[in-house]
Amino acid sequence: MSDRPVALVTGASSGIGSAIARSLAPTHDLLLGGRDETSLSLLAAELPGAQPWAFDLTNLASADTTHIPRLDVVVHSAGVALLGPVGEASADVWRRTFELNVVAVAELTRLLLPQLRAASGQVVLLNSGAGLRVNPGWGAYAASKFALRAYADALRADEPSLRVTSVFPGRTDTPMQREVRRQEGGEYDATRYLDPASVARAVVSAVLATPDAHITEIVVRPQPR
Repeated sequence: MSDRPVALVTGASSGIGSAIARSLAPTHDLLLGGRDETSLSLLAAELPGAQPWAFDLTNLASADTTHIPRLDVVVHSAGVALLGPVGEASADVWRRTFELNVVAVAELTRLLLPQLRAASGQVVLLNSGAGLRVNPGWGAYAASKFALRAYADALRADEPSLRVTSVFPGRTDTPMQREVRRQEGGEYDATRYLDPASVARAVVSAVLATPDAHITEIVVRPQPR
């Protein structure tokens, strides 16, 4: 790592996480977090000052955070969307959804708080439009995103030295969105969705805000074309 600020991006192997990593690379050294070590290594090879950090967010006992001497920004971009009516959602669906979308975020942040406090750093949480409203068939996912918003508000209140930003993107052209459309049984039309780079630019605007500015929430919606 150089003398530049350091950012950890989870879910960096594809989609919005990868786009955020690319957008932060000109100004930050990067830790690229995720499970797909091959994809993370390929991305790191493209970005000067980037290092892959493969770990399982659902098993953070395997993630050694003590090797990170300095950390200025954490971007939580990993997540899972399991759709279906609440009357058909099993306890396993609820547990898996909350484990990755909420519990893993809270625990990884807790483990990294010493570094973040020392840097008066920033935590960015990729939420969703489903964190602001609930549509049929999205109960478990939306509940997890409402919880993630509450977590962000609590972290902001409990850690006043940190900047905490929730980002609420609409539907975005990513592999996760393709899986969502498969679950919905609909056709996939990428032209209807946000470009991941557009969401990444919104994230970077919050990260690069002047020290006097604390951008707490950003909503990004697709513009009809």
